[in-house]
Amino acid sequence: MNMNELALLKPKLVRLKLSGILDSLENRLQEAVKEKWNHTRFLLELLTDEVDRRDHRQMGLRLSRSDLDPQKTLENFDFSFNAKIHETTIREIASMQFVERKENVFFVGPSGVGKSHLAQAIGHEACRKGYDVLFRRAHTLLQWIQAGHGDGTYERRLNTVIRIPVLILDDFGLKSISSEMQDSLYEIICERYEKLPIIITSNRDFGEWPSVFTNPLMASAAMDRLVHRGIKIVVEGKSYRLENFDRKTKRESKKP
Repeated sequence: MNMNELALLKPKLVRLKLSGILDSLENRLQEAVKEKWNHTRFLLELLTDEVDRRDHRQMGLRLSRSDLDPQKTLENFDFSFNAKIHETTIREIASMQFVERKENVFFVGPSGVGKSHLAQAIGHEACRKGYDVLFRRAHTLLQWIQAGHGDGTYERRLNTVIRIPVLILDDFGLKSISSEMQDSLYEIICERYEKLPIIITSNRDFGEWPSVFTNPLMASAAMDRLVHRGIKIVVEGKSYRLENFDRKTKRESKKP
């Protein structure tokens, strides 16, 4: 392709929103000549490059909006540290069948055992499979929703949380919440019930969760909906953070 042809092609690609093809066009032309591709193969390779570029860009956008920690992935999770964590079960959940079945997932256990990492790792897998994800500490998210009363965006914020395909609430029940925040949480649980999944991490067991609500009837109705389509993963064992602290302390003590 000569410069005149390229000059004519570029504005057409821009108009069709296919200007990314220009990034790989020259290399693909060289490959086509070398490998003697037919026109269909050449077009297929160009369009495949463009699809891959767009998928990569969308993946980046999903991750940036999700608030997921880039390091909290399955690849970075050390399953060998805690033999009590059933890797097969975690990877089965990471296949995203729970999203299709509209099931909730609960990671319950003491602090530091990897609950948040596992929840975020599932979130990363969801992003990779094309789902939008929102990860927040439960108390922080409810505060954000309530702040919408100040600028008239309460309903929009609440609906954003209700409609996100995969919602991850970290540290559920760790802090007490106001009656207004309880109302918002109840709406989220009810509106997502049998429609969209919630992933929850908590260092409080199920028996303590109703205490999040001061209204016992609301607590009962919320819990009933949460656990109806739920998968409970109990994570026990040593704390990763304490173990790392002990290792660093020992290393420092050995220094001259």
